[in-house]
Amino acid sequence: MLNLQSKLPGVSTTIFSVMSKIAAEYNAINLSQGFPDYPCDPKLVELVNKAMKDGFNQYAPMPGNIFLKETVAEKVEKLYHVKYNADTEITVTAGGTQAIFTALTAIINPGDEVIIFEPAYDSYAPTVKLLGGLVKTYELAPPQYAIDWDMVKKLFTANTRMIILNSPQNPTGSILSKEDMKSLIKLINGTDILILSDEVYEHLIYDDHQHQSVMLFPELRERSFIVASFGKLLHATGWKLGYCLAPDKLTKEFRKVHQFNVFSVNSPMQQAIADYIKEPGHYNGIATFFQEKRDYFRRLMAESRFDLLPCNGSYFQCAGYSKISDEKDVDFSMRLIKDFGVATIPVSAFYQKATDHKIIRFCFAKENSTLALAAEKLKNV
Repeated sequence: MLNLQSKLPGVSTTIFSVMSKIAAEYNAINLSQGFPDYPCDPKLVELVNKAMKDGFNQYAPMPGNIFLKETVAEKVEKLYHVKYNADTEITVTAGGTQAIFTALTAIINPGDEVIIFEPAYDSYAPTVKLLGGLVKTYELAPPQYAIDWDMVKKLFTANTRMIILNSPQNPTGSILSKEDMKSLIKLINGTDILILSDEVYEHLIYDDHQHQSVMLFPELRERSFIVASFGKLLHATGWKLGYCLAPDKLTKEFRKVHQFNVFSVNSPMQQAIADYIKEPGHYNGIATFFQEKRDYFRRLMAESRFDLLPCNGSYFQCAGYSKISDEKDVDFSMRLIKDFGVATIPVSAFYQKATDHKIIRFCFAKENSTLALAAEKLKNV
């Protein structure tokens, strides 16, 4: 009999796939997985079609289409007043998750320690473990999910190799402040610790807050991989396109892995996106678009018994249900699907220790009609 030893024995199917599958089985409104239920811009689809007709159907260059990388470099300079070399410091990837996996694979060796702030996007820890690294978790607590950087310092050892940041954060909707970034600079000054900054929700910042990208701080930029997503920006998550910004030295290591992982990314879509985002209007208004959805959903949910937590970014709204039930969040989420027809994500799924604060996560990247119907059902809980 075949003796197979799993490299990830404690890992099963992601909570996103699980909840979406059950939602489909019960014909529930899916506010669990983070994807829009409305179409992307038809003009973008037309541009993909045009690129196919124009012959962009073979392998793109391994690091990405130069037209797209130059457009990204222009966008970054306009928004952040920072210059990245399109040829040597920008790599187009098959989505943000692939960029995260590749950056970790390029750097982490067995025994290296990676600090992760939980609740955290669920790909971070398994990837570190797959590489033989050690996960050092710092647990954030509701409602603010704030970081005590003095406590973070206590996690440092001689083996600390990387810190993973995520702002705006999935699942909490919290954001890092300028003070947070300055505190981080003080901690890592004089060390060789690298930063992996997951900034896929960079444009989804609300209430006049400013996105504090690591690229704005030279002390961080020189040691950081920055991951971004076209899927989040263009309402086209199924296209699985993103990119990684990093200094030349880090990009060389990143591409060593990238070339043997996916090699290159969808060619006609790269060409289409390059043409599309040359117009800043396609990304300048996205924060307003999603803030209106956030506010609409929060107004609807104000009539429910859920306690809405702050949401300063991303398209996720967390809510407490301790006034409603003392069930575990996984059980409560299952009951919402089966009895009330609404799918959510239990936030304990984002903690290594399944820490349960009685919080669930809703995705509000949906049609207003979808949000209204979901809220109507949730008012009955």
